[in-house]
Amino acid sequence: MTSPPAIRTRDLRRVFPGGAGLESLDITVAEGEVLALLGPNGAGKTTTVRLLNGVLTPDAGSATVLGLDPAREGDAVRARTGVLTENAGLDDRLTTFENLWFAARLRGIAPRAARLRIDQMLEEFGLGDRRDQPAQGMSTGQRKRVALIRALLHEPEVLFLDEPTSGLDPSATRTVLDLIARLAGQGRTIVLCTHFLGEAGRLADRAAILDRGRLHAFGRPHELAAELWPGTAFLLDLGAPTDATTLAYLRGSPGVLSAEGTPDGARLRVEDRARVPRLVAGLVARSVDVYGATLHPDTLEQVYFAIEARITDARNAAERRSGSERAA
Repeated sequence: MTSPPAIRTRDLRRVFPGGAGLESLDITVAEGEVLALLGPNGAGKTTTVRLLNGVLTPDAGSATVLGLDPAREGDAVRARTGVLTENAGLDDRLTTFENLWFAARLRGIAPRAARLRIDQMLEEFGLGDRRDQPAQGMSTGQRKRVALIRALLHEPEVLFLDEPTSGLDPSATRTVLDLIARLAGQGRTIVLCTHFLGEAGRLADRAAILDRGRLHAFGRPHELAAELWPGTAFLLDLGAPTDATTLAYLRGSPGVLSAEGTPDGARLRVEDRARVPRLVAGLVARSVDVYGATLHPDTLEQVYFAIEARITDARNAAERRSGSERAA
């Protein structure tokens, strides 16, 4: 018997008095996948997380998390999910251990099991020496790690992470990202809300791009890129900027969909990677030095900004049409 997806929404909607909210969200996330939930402030990311955890009730549509309906079975859903908010939310008057102990007891974890799990995770997350330190004296990175431990104490099957690296220095960011990657590698389903697109690209199996409550793209990053741009991208290292003659040759070659100059050569998009050796041979025959040809997959960051540009263009066009109609 096939197990249900970790998360599924169908026409999920939530409208607030101010107009912002969520419109007709349709996504499916398999168990063990990492979903990057992307979009500008006000896009609907936090609303989505609250709906999936049963903190908000939808106005229409449906959602299931681990086969449960958050709107009707919120307690059961939250017993199997963990949430890391952007603000760590620790009590500064308590020590690291006391913050975690309080959370464990609220979760109903037995005292002996709670003590063992807290001590184990503090060591695992590199915070064993901070066990009895008041939260008030901890760095932002340490506080984030404590909050992540708190979200994991009851061993949730689905983990929601809201801006897990905001405010962290590069070293702390790498530590937290490595921890998230390790959790994903253990088969845990993760929903990652972030403005840091490089992080999302490194971790995500799928991406959902929201803007003003509407879902504009959903899928695996390479599939979204293929919908935007046909062919395969390569970087040619020529050791210098491409001159006009070389660029004209590349653009006129069979199978080349586009060619743009770069500080060190050119970026090509070709119908098939088999075209590249012929292009390199042609350049060498023209006495152009070629130091390398490297596959250059489109990044989630490129996909995101291309989709955002389309959204902006469509919105501006609609505003121009509306202005013309009013003027008429």
